[in-house]
Amino acid sequence: MSGLVNIGPNEFVFVLDVSSNVTRLEVGPKRLTLMNNEHVTAGPLPCIIVPPGHYCVIKNPMKKYTPGEPCEVNHGYQQVRFNQEPFPLYPGEILQGAENFYSLASLITGGYGGVRSDLRKKTPKDYASAIRPLPVVKPNQAIRLKAILDFEDGDVKRQTGDLWQIEGPCTYMPIAEVEIVGMVDPVIIQKNEAVRLQALQEFTDKDGVKRVAEEEWLVREAGAYLPGVYEQVLTIESAYILTQWEGLHLEAKYACVDAQGKKRTAGEQWLVTGDDVEAYIQEIGETVLRSVKKTVLPKGCYCVVKDPVDKKGKCQLGKEELRVGISSFFLHPGESIPAGIQQQYVLAEDEAVVVEALDKFTDDSIPGTYKPDREPGDRWMIQGPVSYIPPIQVQVIDQGNGVFVRKAIALGINEGIYVRDMQSGEIRAEMGPQSYLLNENEQLWKKELPPDVEAILKNGGGIGKGDIRKLAYFESSIDPEYSGTKLRDKTRVVRYRCPHNTAVQVYKYAEKTARVVFGPDMVILGPHEDFNILSLSAGKPKVERALQTICLMLGPDYITDILEVETSDHARLKIRMAFNNHFEVEPGDKAGEEAIFSVPDFIGHACREVGSRIRGAVSRVKFDEFHKHSMELLKVAVFGATDDGKVKDRLKFSNQLVITNVDVQGIEPVDLTMKDSLLKSVQMAIEIATNSVERAAVHDAKRKEQQAFGLLERQKLVNEKENEKARTKLFELQAEAAAVESSGQAKAEAQATAERLLIEGQSAIENARLKAQAEEIIHTSELEIQSDMRHNELAYVKESNHLEITRAQQLSDIEGNKFNEIVKTLGTDTLNAIAVSGPKMQVELLESLGIETTIIMDGNNPFNLIQTAGGLVGDISAYHK
Repeated sequence: MSGLVNIGPNEFVFVLDVSSNVTRLEVGPKRLTLMNNEHVTAGPLPCIIVPPGHYCVIKNPMKKYTPGEPCEVNHGYQQVRFNQEPFPLYPGEILQGAENFYSLASLITGGYGGVRSDLRKKTPKDYASAIRPLPVVKPNQAIRLKAILDFEDGDVKRQTGDLWQIEGPCTYMPIAEVEIVGMVDPVIIQKNEAVRLQALQEFTDKDGVKRVAEEEWLVREAGAYLPGVYEQVLTIESAYILTQWEGLHLEAKYACVDAQGKKRTAGEQWLVTGDDVEAYIQEIGETVLRSVKKTVLPKGCYCVVKDPVDKKGKCQLGKEELRVGISSFFLHPGESIPAGIQQQYVLAEDEAVVVEALDKFTDDSIPGTYKPDREPGDRWMIQGPVSYIPPIQVQVIDQGNGVFVRKAIALGINEGIYVRDMQSGEIRAEMGPQSYLLNENEQLWKKELPPDVEAILKNGGGIGKGDIRKLAYFESSIDPEYSGTKLRDKTRVVRYRCPHNTAVQVYKYAEKTARVVFGPDMVILGPHEDFNILSLSAGKPKVERALQTICLMLGPDYITDILEVETSDHARLKIRMAFNNHFEVEPGDKAGEEAIFSVPDFIGHACREVGSRIRGAVSRVKFDEFHKHSMELLKVAVFGATDDGKVKDRLKFSNQLVITNVDVQGIEPVDLTMKDSLLKSVQMAIEIATNSVERAAVHDAKRKEQQAFGLLERQKLVNEKENEKARTKLFELQAEAAAVESSGQAKAEAQATAERLLIEGQSAIENARLKAQAEEIIHTSELEIQSDMRHNELAYVKESNHLEITRAQQLSDIEGNKFNEIVKTLGTDTLNAIAVSGPKMQVELLESLGIETTIIMDGNNPFNLIQTAGGLVGDISAYHK
């Protein structure tokens, strides 16, 4: 198709010559006139513009283009082009990333050689995705490359499939033989962290260490680490921060070198603490078993370490080591404290522990000079006051109830414990009042009781089903030691408060004997004794084994029961009856004591015996007779009669049980028809009796009314008589009162005047007496005051004189003492020297003058040579001055 094609600047078209089947490239700007055998296959298309810092990849590049001639296309090859002048694509070339770049050619080029301008604007967008920026490798970053063809990279020969990377900072210029795998970011290793790497194949790492495939290792240096081509980052391992209180138990999975540079064998375990390293990152081949805390033993505590580790780190299997506080340590792998941290035994004066030797050793656990040698099986007691830590060669023996510290047990009256001698096996009861401390060969013995006895003791002596009257009798015997939810101390002596007028039988199976305790008393069981449990019938009607008790009520008491009987005319009745009972036995009577417990269920036995007699007696009489004489018939049936027809007053059984009275509480027919008939007859009898009583009461009331009326009339007459007598007496008294009134006025005035004068005289006398007493008191007080003043003045003068005398005496004593102290201080030699110092000096002066003549004179005319010498030579002291 012929036509014109306008090719703008930086545009190109592909023109196909149909005759030669050759496509040529035409680059603008130009106006192209097509021949008849030519047509445009693509274009006009924009030339490829690669901006600075970008590149593009051309697939199937043209080796050498010659217009109009066939050219060779390198199929399968690629060519990288960087920033340059805009260039067209040659026929056959493909812009990688914009493979549809030619798809608009048919739209852009019209059938008349024109170009649609609306599509021309869209063309540059088609290859924008093919223009790629040059890879910029940042610091601490790398670009990973892969060879897709064999080539020489400088001095290095690259083979297809080789991987390598170029570290930044740089800008990588891509080449056709290399494929960019991707950018490699660094792994940031913080402080106390390490990166775990794995080799993908055999190679030599950055440090020159040869690595084999699948080998793992750690890089611990903090900072940015760039993994190699054949290095795979598995994880980032964080360090275990170890303080002085924390440590790690490690185990080697296979032979390796740990993080501290020590060789470890497979399966070896060891301890790392804060003293070894502050932060620990496990090496390849190590496994952290657990994190352990430091074991702290305070003062007074100890522990026994099993399988301890020696100084060489070897576990001493089967051995034990005692460690005492104050101390702290880490448990090594394999070590354990089965019993935990224990407190030392601080024993008071009344406390002790018993220990037994497990091995031969010299006992130095108690400070002192005596250190005995112990043999296996030896048992001894450590008694307070002392603090004791048992060595590993001994074990502490409990006292039989799980308590290891034996304390003196305070036992009161009627309190005791069961003690077993471990050498002889004998069991005994130690009773109070005392304070008992078990020795090394004794233990507390637990006395086991049947569950029924435990329940009976907890309830005060009896248990039962239903509403049983006798259970209330046992409440007073409940022991607080057994009541409530508190468990019985099995090492304590079993005791029971036997109620008043009861008996308790205790069996001693070791000797096959029994004893009976009569209440009120305290029953105390020996080690080999047990209570005899009575299973009694109870309820109405009686039910067997409804009441279980250990105490037998001796009475007097009563038993109630409901019996069903039948008369001779086949009337069936229910009789509610009660009979009084008691046991005839004296304490100390062995035969009687055995007899009262010979029948286990005395209540059921008595009810059956009495019921049998009553049923036999009722069956021989008719209902009417029984209804009229029921009480007499029942008493005769129960007690029997004498030969003269009198009813006996008691029934005694072989177990000393005596029934003294029978009471019928109620009789009720079993048949409903008979019950109704009996009820009607009873109602009629009651009605007849009621009417009779009512009429008798009316007659009696009328009789009493007539008697009361007669008495009332008689009383009226008597009252009128008395009234007249009283009126006569009144008139007499009125007359006497008038006479007294007339003579009493003058008499009263005279008596009043006499009384007034008497009172005035007595008042004057009393006034004079009181005035004399007052003056006497005044004079007496003045005399006492003057006497006290004279006495005080004399005392003052006396005291003043005494003080003056005392003062003068003390002053004289002070002067004397002062003179004595001066003399004593100066000394006799000093005083002599002072006394003779004057004459001696004058003599020496005369001697110094050379006087040899001596004048002897008589005593009448003495001549003072000393003064003469003094006058001649003057005062020696003045000379010195």
